[in-house]
Amino acid sequence: MQQWSDIFVVRWLVSLVASSRDVLYKVVELPRNIKQACLLMLDLVYVTGAMWAAVAVPWGHTNFQLGPLEWICAAVTIVASAVIFLRLGLYRAVIRFMGQQAIWALITAASYSSLVLGAAVFFTRAGVPRSTPFIYWLIILLGIGGTRLVVRGYYQARLRSVSENVIIYGAGQSGRQLLNGLHHGEQFNPVAFVDDNHRLQRSVINGLHIACPEDIEQLVLQHDVTQVLLAVPSASPERRKEIINSLVGLPVHVRTVPTINELLAGEASINQIRDVELDELLGREPVPPHPELVERCIASKVVLVTGAGGSIGAELCRQILMSAPRELILFDSSEYALYCIERELRDTMKQLGLRSELVALLGSVQDQNRLESVYRTFKVHTVYHAAAYKHVPLVEYNIAEGVANNVFGTWYAAEAARKAGVETFVLVSTDKAVRPTNIMGASKRLAEMVLQGLAQEETQTRFCMVRFGNVLGSSGSVVPLFRQQIEEGGPVTVTHPEVSRYFMSIAEAAQLVLQAGAMGTGGDVFVLDMGEPVRIVDLAKRMIRLSGHDMKHVIPVGGDIEIEFIGLRPGEKLHEELLLGTKVSGTGHPMIMRAEEECLPFDHIQTLLVTLKAHCDALDCDGVSSILNSAVSGFGNHRVRYDYLWNRQAEAMAVGPAAKFNSAASNVKELFPDNT
Repeated sequence: MQQWSDIFVVRWLVSLVASSRDVLYKVVELPRNIKQACLLMLDLVYVTGAMWAAVAVPWGHTNFQLGPLEWICAAVTIVASAVIFLRLGLYRAVIRFMGQQAIWALITAASYSSLVLGAAVFFTRAGVPRSTPFIYWLIILLGIGGTRLVVRGYYQARLRSVSENVIIYGAGQSGRQLLNGLHHGEQFNPVAFVDDNHRLQRSVINGLHIACPEDIEQLVLQHDVTQVLLAVPSASPERRKEIINSLVGLPVHVRTVPTINELLAGEASINQIRDVELDELLGREPVPPHPELVERCIASKVVLVTGAGGSIGAELCRQILMSAPRELILFDSSEYALYCIERELRDTMKQLGLRSELVALLGSVQDQNRLESVYRTFKVHTVYHAAAYKHVPLVEYNIAEGVANNVFGTWYAAEAARKAGVETFVLVSTDKAVRPTNIMGASKRLAEMVLQGLAQEETQTRFCMVRFGNVLGSSGSVVPLFRQQIEEGGPVTVTHPEVSRYFMSIAEAAQLVLQAGAMGTGGDVFVLDMGEPVRIVDLAKRMIRLSGHDMKHVIPVGGDIEIEFIGLRPGEKLHEELLLGTKVSGTGHPMIMRAEEECLPFDHIQTLLVTLKAHCDALDCDGVSSILNSAVSGFGNHRVRYDYLWNRQAEAMAVGPAAKFNSAASNVKELFPDNT
């Protein structure tokens, strides 16, 4: 019989807890104004009960009679307390986000209410114990404060049940600010700090223990942690790289707060959590820019950027704007890209109060007349030529158009600059121009040779070019592709296990381009220090790991993202180079080198360009390839195999590539008998 009674009691208690929880949940979900009214009424109930208890406790019994004076004191205290609570904003604060300021407001409200009670008792000479106001203060504080703490605790428990457990790496000021921010959100539930500082380890901040880095794996397993948030904005790039590398093997998603430079510049706040940027994995200490170099070709001058809507062109525009040009001209053939960068720059100018003139012009770099007209009309001083087709396979599929844009776009833009008297013309080039295996690289190398040839002529324009490797996060690069593939669950596609590339952040590349352009004396080839090359498969592994996934081909059991090798694409090679030869000299900048490379006489280059133009106009891809083979060092034995239009025309005419080559060559001989 006793057993059945115990079971009944347990069931009754469980039912009572469940019912209370349901009632509390329904109360929490009520409209805010109704909840505020209910809370005020509850607080006034507490006021009444606290006054009664404050009298009963000193007397030691509850069997006492209250006279008219005592009832007057009670009524005055209740009404005054309601006014005080409302005036102090006790019901404006959101209970689940209640912080230090709200707690002080509760203490102040309880104190004022106690003073009112004490004053009422004193002036009416009510027959209550003298200790009544002090006992009342303690009870009312416990009542109104305790209610809010219970609701806050319930809310936080609810949020913890659906939020992700995270570890904050870094218990400094940034880590503490991040913790406060996360407590006001619903997505993350911090379970511990991790910090390298031995003096902080084993202590507690806001209820969270601070562990050493060696314990992080145990913490991840113990608390089922899904993310590690890096709150070390002031750490050096090398230290950030070390920390990230130490977390790569853990089954967690590694994210970070902005760097100290972004925080100081007002570009981000400490609560803006984001994925680890791949340039943080490079771990290179950024070299401070030389302001005198950046401003030499920009400050108080008219600057034009071709390809202004592209990745490099847009970043150049952002940094140019910070150096106060008199006028910045955006030139691009893509209407949408031009619209986006113009809107972004105008918003930046409005926020920072910049006064430069901004002009957005549609046009093609293959239209020399329009370019010359633009240069003369706006009296352009400096041109940064970033307009180009850079995607290697796409240029292989569209050879004639790719060469026309990269080679003749550069030629026409440079010729127009020479005729209009532009002071400085800077070509943005690529490491794929060094001993190229693809049409894109060969076209960029020939574009460099065009500028080298123009520099040999009598001209007041300084022509120079800046060569660098892959830019992290630029359009068409592997990083956005890998990130998208990881979000979609894989597979992550890598061309070859051994393929490697040089990488640089887009901001660093643009900054160095601006500085190198100021160093040119005419025909200079500047090469940027790209550091060590990175294997693409290693990059893919790190991105997968840092996203909290495993790799199927590395960890067969329990893995969820596969790396798939798809083979080199048309025109790609395993490793890129930055220099054609060994002749290289330093400059005034530690990250910029000047390469001494071969160049052809401009008369010879002009002859090649005339012939190449005929081949492009005739859509003669074999002719284009043969000209590039003869002109560009290291570009030999290239065969046209992938051009869509060329192949489809060959099929339609039912002739082989050899016959088409002979036909095109005959046409060129007829048009230009002296230049074949």
